[in-house]
Amino acid sequence: MIMKTEPTAPLPIEEDKAPFVVRPYRKSELARLYFPELRPRCALKKLNRWIERNKKLSEELYAGPEGRNESTFSRRQVKLIVGCFDEP
Repeated sequence: MIMKTEPTAPLPIEEDKAPFVVRPYRKSELARLYFPELRPRCALKKLNRWIERNKKLSEELYAGPEGRNESTFSRRQVKLIVGCFDEP
């Protein structure tokens, strides 16, 4: 038996999505922008792996006054990350 289905309407495009702004971000907040499907802790671990694999980025990221153990990325660090990985 063949069942007929009605055509489905296309999904709406997310036009209301706010543009990405370079500003200081909590590390988990920025990670969730890159990996929205993951929990904050997992997203942060994944972003940290991306950073560690890129030696040049890793060196530049922590060459300034910011420390590795801070809970936020500075505006300078966010610029470096976005420059390397594109906008989330």
